[in-house]
Amino acid sequence: MTDPTDGDPPAELELTPPERAMWEAFRRGGTHDLRAPRPEWNDPRAPHAWGPERSVRARLVALLLLDGPPALPGRVCALKLNGVQITGQLDLSGGTVVPYVEMHNCRFEQEVLLPESHFTTLRLVACALPRLEAARLRTEGDLHLPRCAVRRGIRLTDAQIGTDLLLNQLVVRADRRGVSIAADGISVGQDLQAEMMRSYGELSMRAATIGVSLSLRGSTLSNPQGRRALNAPQLTVERTLYLTGAGVGGYPFATGATPPYGITTTPQHGVRTQAFECRGGVRLDDGRFGDAVDFSQARFVLESDQELSLRRVQTPELRFLGEWVQRGRVVLSGARVSNLVDRYASWPGPGHLVMAGFSYETLIPLGHFPLALRLEWLAAATPEYAPEPYEQLAGALRDSGEDADARAVLLAKQRRRRETLPPAGKAWGYLQDWTVAYGYRPGRAAVWMAVLWAAAAVYFTWRPVPPLKEGEGPAWSPELYALDLLVPVIDLGQGGAWRPTGATQWVVTALILLGWVLATTVAAGASRLLRRQ
Repeated sequence: MTDPTDGDPPAELELTPPERAMWEAFRRGGTHDLRAPRPEWNDPRAPHAWGPERSVRARLVALLLLDGPPALPGRVCALKLNGVQITGQLDLSGGTVVPYVEMHNCRFEQEVLLPESHFTTLRLVACALPRLEAARLRTEGDLHLPRCAVRRGIRLTDAQIGTDLLLNQLVVRADRRGVSIAADGISVGQDLQAEMMRSYGELSMRAATIGVSLSLRGSTLSNPQGRRALNAPQLTVERTLYLTGAGVGGYPFATGATPPYGITTTPQHGVRTQAFECRGGVRLDDGRFGDAVDFSQARFVLESDQELSLRRVQTPELRFLGEWVQRGRVVLSGARVSNLVDRYASWPGPGHLVMAGFSYETLIPLGHFPLALRLEWLAAATPEYAPEPYEQLAGALRDSGEDADARAVLLAKQRRRRETLPPAGKAWGYLQDWTVAYGYRPGRAAVWMAVLWAAAAVYFTWRPVPPLKEGEGPAWSPELYALDLLVPVIDLGQGGAWRPTGATQWVVTALILLGWVLATTVAAGASRLLRRQ
């Protein structure tokens, strides 16, 4: 291509002055800066026209990156552009790009084609592109697109990013299929940061793998006319998924720098924040998250047929701390979490919450979330009676040492079940509830037994029962006689020694029946406690 001894461009290229200056800057690893004196003329998204004095051909850029001249002695080749317009189509499909690439405030006339290409590091900062086509792209280091504006979508399907993928403050609109970012099967070695991003279309990350954390803090995903704004089933994140608020002002990593490992941008107390907002459905089914899924300060605006779907998600901690979901459904069917951190105001109302098979070990409520509201939460999730959510809540409360609350939950379960029974079953249920609360409050049985025994003793004191045979049997004791009638199974030798007549027969019969009712309900409650249901 060029004489390696001098690195001069071939005469047939007919380089313009801006292109010749870019050629020389490439050889010495310097920045080719064509910005205008007035800052408003340097915004690549603005309507101001950029003339030939700020333009270079995409063909020449590709030549430098794929088969460029040698570096000057003691220098390393690098393509660094600032305020440059690239005319024509930049096509690096299938190519291997060795030089370092960094472009700031650049404007691309046509879509950028990078499918199956291989970079060390690629940084496009605050650039304007019609479209970025980069399926199966591979980078040894970072891929940065912060503050870029992409009019017809980004395709990163099956891309492999060696370290970080940075999309902070990116503005991307949908392609003709309604997809803003197609990143199905993408693999990111470390962090994927898309904070304060605005996506107009579907962000698709099916079966993506993120080596550390995935952050969408403060971003806005909008696809109200489509089915989903975030479509990421089978997503794997080794640490935490952040769909949370972000601090506004003094944003430390918006210019393209990668945050150091372990440093996050979660706003501190007193800092003005921008909530994460999603206008459209969310699908995170079958996701695996190593540390947590965080919905703090999240706002989900759903249509009636859209869902925030977390089916079969597995994570040590789910932080459901966003704003109240007014329409659509929140689906947690089959999800498994260790810690459920939530607040009552974040959950949707009846008919909008589904959590059949949802399991959790520890409840960590924030704010006012007493047991009565927790039972309302269960009722909202079970418009038709289902025992599993009640048993799951009771088990979590019992494991936390709150046995009284666990029994209250199981009592509420029996009351919900009673409404599904036929009239005879309902009547029996009401009797068990009124007497001993289905056995979950056994103290009631002792009270009822004491009241009935005292009343019967008084009655038999005023109305003694004649003996079955004169001169035989034990001495008359109204207290022992009443106790022998009330306590089933155990024979105190009083019941069969006396012969009730008239109204006393009905009193004796009623005491025997009531004794059996109290005994069976207490036995049923005791068996439930022994089985720890």
